[in-house]
Amino acid sequence: MLTIKIVCVGKLKESYLKSAVEEYSKRLSKYCKLDIVEVADEKIPDRLNESIEQEIKAKECDNIFRHLKTDSYIIALDLHGKEYTSEEFSQKLDNVSMLSSNITFVIGGSLGFNKTLLDYCQEKICFSKMTFPHQLIRVFLLEQIFRAFKISNGETYHR
Repeated sequence: MLTIKIVCVGKLKESYLKSAVEEYSKRLSKYCKLDIVEVADEKIPDRLNESIEQEIKAKECDNIFRHLKTDSYIIALDLHGKEYTSEEFSQKLDNVSMLSSNITFVIGGSLGFNKTLLDYCQEKICFSKMTFPHQLIRVFLLEQIFRAFKISNGETYHR
């Protein structure tokens, strides 16, 4: 069975987001083994400069690296990544699952990723050019993974 790991910076605090993650986790259990790993987010000071920003990104990315395995196909959610339709994303997951039985998605903190982590990932994808809270993107990702499995299996799902 395919294993999908989501490594994300920060903990969910809002109960409505926790409920959505729980619901999609339950739905996905039919299709894959799902593992969600939360790593600590760094406090962002009010007076942020480039040096402090890079330091925060480095700490958060180091925490992410601890949970990445070399046998996994790693996809970063990044504003500069490739955009997919739901059908294309479903096909992408099908294709990747033929290469690896492990797929890892990484969701960065508020400041994003450093270049080292982005270069390490096999792919970068973007859900939208709009900015969303990284906690909400976790729900978007789970919904799209669920939709991808439904599409791949020829099952009906809202279009």
